[in-house]
Amino acid sequence: MTGLAEFCITTLKSQFRGISNLITIDRRASKPFYQQIYDSFRSRIIRGELRAGDLVPSSRELARESRISRLPVLTAYSQLLAEGYFESRVGAGTFISSSLPSRSTRSSPSAPRGQRLLSAQVAALPKYERPSWAESLGPFQVGQPELQKFPIEIWLKLIARYSRRMRLKALQYGDAMGLPELREAVATYLRTSRGVRCEAQQIMIVSGSQQALDLATRVLLEAGSATWVEEPGYWLVHHVLKAARCRIVPVPVDTAGLNVTAGIKLNRNARAAFVAPSHQYPLGVTMSAARRLQLLEWAQRSRAWIVEDDYDSEYRYGSLPIASLQGLDGNGRVIYIGTFSKVMFPSMRLGYLVIPFDLIERFAAMRQVMDICPTHITQAVMSDFIREGHFARHIRRMRPIYAERRRVLVAEIERQLGDNLTIMGDQAGMHLAIFPARVRDDRKIAATAARQPLWLSTLSSSYVGRTPRHGFVLGFGNAQAKDILQAVRHLKRLIYQ
Repeated sequence: MTGLAEFCITTLKSQFRGISNLITIDRRASKPFYQQIYDSFRSRIIRGELRAGDLVPSSRELARESRISRLPVLTAYSQLLAEGYFESRVGAGTFISSSLPSRSTRSSPSAPRGQRLLSAQVAALPKYERPSWAESLGPFQVGQPELQKFPIEIWLKLIARYSRRMRLKALQYGDAMGLPELREAVATYLRTSRGVRCEAQQIMIVSGSQQALDLATRVLLEAGSATWVEEPGYWLVHHVLKAARCRIVPVPVDTAGLNVTAGIKLNRNARAAFVAPSHQYPLGVTMSAARRLQLLEWAQRSRAWIVEDDYDSEYRYGSLPIASLQGLDGNGRVIYIGTFSKVMFPSMRLGYLVIPFDLIERFAAMRQVMDICPTHITQAVMSDFIREGHFARHIRRMRPIYAERRRVLVAEIERQLGDNLTIMGDQAGMHLAIFPARVRDDRKIAATAARQPLWLSTLSSSYVGRTPRHGFVLGFGNAQAKDILQAVRHLKRLIYQ
């Protein structure tokens, strides 16, 4: 027999009463016969088409009617017996297991009934939507470095060398804090380039800054904790705090950074403040020295925590990089977060925390609950990349490239869009913010742009309050100068159409 062979159990009503379904064998399929028989019986049982107590045809009869060997039938039956779908009764035959629940107690996977209970944590989150600017590479995409300039050949050689020398220890579970060599390399880098006061013991390696934010929230806060956030601020910080059911207190940001005086008036006894003082997202402003000292004083007086997100401070164009807020902290109130995603490549998913000494054990305990330990290979290769000088050389090489792209972008915005907008945050990082006077609905414009495609991140989505300002965050990391001219021209048409 060629093609599709079917055994219609209804032809054996007197012998196999109660069963009225087809067991299908497709001779052209790559799936082996025993798997097809197993899947056919299992799916019909789950759907309730075959009921508890129904008699199953003998393996010999099913093999004869299907015109196949008896062996695959026996193999399928054996698996169904082992998993509890079938039961064998001596002298009577094989039956659908009587221990299976009746159809009335099972729900269809395609049509769930009634309310499905979820945790309050996930229910607090907004609907998952991948941002339009994350769909593919293009002008103005936020958080995207220039990947074509990344020294991929060096990275691949380091991976190959690691693979040749890998020891059995690398296959075991690692330390929740991370690989010692990488922690030492990160500590040295932070002390010398970011003014962070730390030792290797305080460094925890994590899967990017987002995991670091989540981990810090789990350790420091509890449901109902009042927490300062920058307004506008990083939208995924908002999501982390919503999931933790914290009470978000949006504190306005001006040209000097988070307004600490306003924060104290809004909620003096907040449990923590999440800030990006070196290059605030999305406005890109730098927190002044006076505000930094005021924030540290508030934290010490209120016994509050400060979570410092230092996500792209390696690149500053008008001056040397701004030293960290953590470096000013003499009371162990700051948890410092950094990432390699902006300097290296986003899919790397490698970041770090600097934890006050007395909190190290608690952070490690929580980390163990979350994912036990970071992956070994990425840590080992990154450690070599830093130790052999490739990391520092890559930063030095990219700084003038980003500076030129930033210069071209600012010049084109001023030339083509004129004085009818405000530019903020163009002195550092790989993005800037613009507030065009005519924009009243930035999300509508961004949706139109994405279809063309032009990737605009909306400023209104970074606000917690009900009266957001409208505008756009424009990334220039992966946009070449020649593409920026056309992209600004395109943006102008969208704004003034």
